[in-house]
Amino acid sequence: MTAVDENQYRIQVSVETEYLADQSDEENHRWVFAYHIRIRNRGDMTARLLTRHWVITDGEERTREVHGEGVVGEQPSIAPGQEYQYSSGAVLETEVGTMHGSYQMLAEDGTCFDADIPAFTLAVPRALH
Repeated sequence: MTAVDENQYRIQVSVETEYLADQSDEENHRWVFAYHIRIRNRGDMTARLLTRHWVITDGEERTREVHGEGVVGEQPSIAPGQEYQYSSGAVLETEVGTMHGSYQMLAEDGTCFDADIPAFTLAVPRALH
């Protein structure tokens, strides 16, 4: 990977989560969560989201990794000052878990770089104090 100039390639990722009680089945250890992602290009050039890498950890420290192309079937190009939003979901075997990861981006000048996805918590509302 090429060394990157932080000012040219700045992608900010923010996340909101929600518990989907109507899709969950606590008796069968199935808790369903939605997460809503906002990806903002704070850099100086357009960047295309090529792939994603997620690390999902449940409340018993079981971890699984997910790799794939794009997000929700798209590989969006995000111009400077613009943002892209999407929603997706995760199913856990516990009431609480975490996710974090990265998007692999390609800038219009041909530079590949990673955009970090900060860790966030997935939790049933009554599970955390």
